[in-house]
Amino acid sequence: MDEKIVRLRAHQRNIDRYQRLLKTKLSELESEYLERRLSEERFWIAMLGGSSSAPSNGQDLRATLE
Repeated sequence: MDEKIVRLRAHQRNIDRYQRLLKTKLSELESEYLERRLSEERFWIAMLGGSSSAPSNGQDLRATLE
């Protein structure tokens, strides 16, 4: 269970980072890359059972992990 929580936290940190980066001035290619990575991270959280569906902003998962 501890390993699962560590992995969920790592994915959530990545999601937070990608969301912050998407708020900055980026090229279309960079934005597309980050959107793809964001989707992958949400997928892994859902696969690990972090929530019944991928969180839209991570609030539900953060509350679970804290």
